[in-house]
Amino acid sequence: MAAMDDPDSGARNALRLIGPNPVNWVPDRSGIDHNVAIAGGGQSGCALAFALRRAGIGKVTILEAAPNEDRAGIWLNAARMNLLRTPKALPGPELGIPAFSFQAWYEARHGQEAYAAADRIRRVDWASYLRWYKRFLDIDPRYETSLTRIEPVGDHFRLHLQTPAGATTETSRKIILATGFSGGGGKFVPDVLTKSLPPSLYAHTEDAINFAALTGKTIAVIGAAASAFDAAGVALEHGVASVHLFARRDTIAATPITRSRGFPGAYDNFHQLPDADRWRQAIRYRRAGSTPTVDAIERTVKYPNFHLHLSAPWTNAIANNGVETTINGTTHRFDFVIAGTGYSADIASRPELRDFGGGILLWRDRYTAPPGEQDAMLACHPYLGSGHELMERTEGAAPLLKHIHIQNPAGFVSFGLPIGDVPSMKRDIPVIVARISADLFRADLDTLRLRMTGDVPPDFTDAIYRSAVV
Repeated sequence: MAAMDDPDSGARNALRLIGPNPVNWVPDRSGIDHNVAIAGGGQSGCALAFALRRAGIGKVTILEAAPNEDRAGIWLNAARMNLLRTPKALPGPELGIPAFSFQAWYEARHGQEAYAAADRIRRVDWASYLRWYKRFLDIDPRYETSLTRIEPVGDHFRLHLQTPAGATTETSRKIILATGFSGGGGKFVPDVLTKSLPPSLYAHTEDAINFAALTGKTIAVIGAAASAFDAAGVALEHGVASVHLFARRDTIAATPITRSRGFPGAYDNFHQLPDADRWRQAIRYRRAGSTPTVDAIERTVKYPNFHLHLSAPWTNAIANNGVETTINGTTHRFDFVIAGTGYSADIASRPELRDFGGGILLWRDRYTAPPGEQDAMLACHPYLGSGHELMERTEGAAPLLKHIHIQNPAGFVSFGLPIGDVPSMKRDIPVIVARISADLFRADLDTLRLRMTGDVPPDFTDAIYRSAVV
């Protein structure tokens, strides 16, 4: 049978070859619902669930606020690029099993030549692959389930959840926050918009934007990173009258600053670098700016009604039958503004962490940047341990923090990559799972020691070899 007649045959064979899932080895505890609760049912949350399963850690639940799998994650929602920005061969949620990779999935459906001919992965294909990954591996997030508060109770957490049936609570020993870009703080919309305009006149690029309603309108986009160009491209494709994109820098960032992806030594060992080195890499990236892809720029500049404004930060705005702003002496009027302005990095302000906010160790608590390298936003990032765990600002004040693990961009300064994106999966998911496994093992060592050393019946008696004894 040809591969495309039965596209899952290779993946099924791989599942057979790796053997059955290990039996859950973590001892049950009275009053504990979950060993691990994963907040976020996107690509990272589902890959973490699979990795925990293969590590023999049972009683794992995935909490996902979205109503269904198509609304979970960014790929069919906030993401508007045509092609993924990462190289197509970059390892992802397959976690070292080639048959579960995007390449294997794609070639099984379209052939090797089609994969070889593709420059990068189409966003909609990646979304289809992730849907297959979840279903094939029987990963079942609990949709319409929001984690609203993490409450410390003794040696575990009480999870406050909002579900279709209403508010409820459950308990867990470990938590992983795989909550995407906004999980490190939230969407950042500059004050010049929020304090001057009604919400009907602007949106963040993560918001659900009705681009069809913008047809024939004049649109402003603030920001020059990839999401800003992507939003501009979609608006132009929907027939807006014009798009004006405003960049505060005098050029569009074109040089990739973070080089660790193609540098295994730096990629694998970034967390071991001295704080000064990690900070220096983060400040270089922040000052250079995030680079859009070539195709994202080309998608916009081919339209004659796309206008790029460099060295043009927004400092004022008023609602005047639309939006009016004056930049560098020129007054502009728009029907709508899209903020491609990224995300804040104040994890201590996250509502689900309100019981811990003041006790979380931040980079500003651990490292004093030298003159010329200070940055308040980077300083608000959590200072993470080697297993991506939160740490206490004051020893002994919040001991359960080490059982909350971060798999979202809040880990950027500590680990040097946009944590939670595809580039971080190969390195960081095994690290988190290994730490969770070690912590759970140590916590129940007395019980598990008996399991390792307790009396068990012999595999055989001496009768099997007695006849050969001389």
